[in-house]
Amino acid sequence: MAVTVITCSGISNTGKLTTQAGTMLLHCSCGAVEACIAATRPTASLENAVRHADRILVLDGCTDCCGKKKVAALGIEPHLHLVATDCGVVKNGMAEPRFDEIERLAAAVLEAIRR
Repeated sequence: MAVTVITCSGISNTGKLTTQAGTMLLHCSCGAVEACIAATRPTASLENAVRHADRILVLDGCTDCCGKKKVAALGIEPHLHLVATDCGVVKNGMAEPRFDEIERLAAAVLEAIRR
């Protein structure tokens, strides 16, 4: 069963990282990820995406959990929730995410999906 990934998509390095990891998974996960949606999208658009999802994974950049809060405001509990900083990524302001961080986070998402 494919997963819809909701990314926090914040402006910090970890927020940008969630977007980049989600986009990479959308294209490279062999169908495990069916959609990647930014939590920053308009509420109606986000609600439409999550209501039609088989499984939802919220991918937050840090412990502020902005993506999870946005989904919870729609009355939806995600099936899976990952936080980039819990996966060893350091939040360091406006720096650009490194490729090794994108790969690490994408691997953590795939592992969570396959459990």
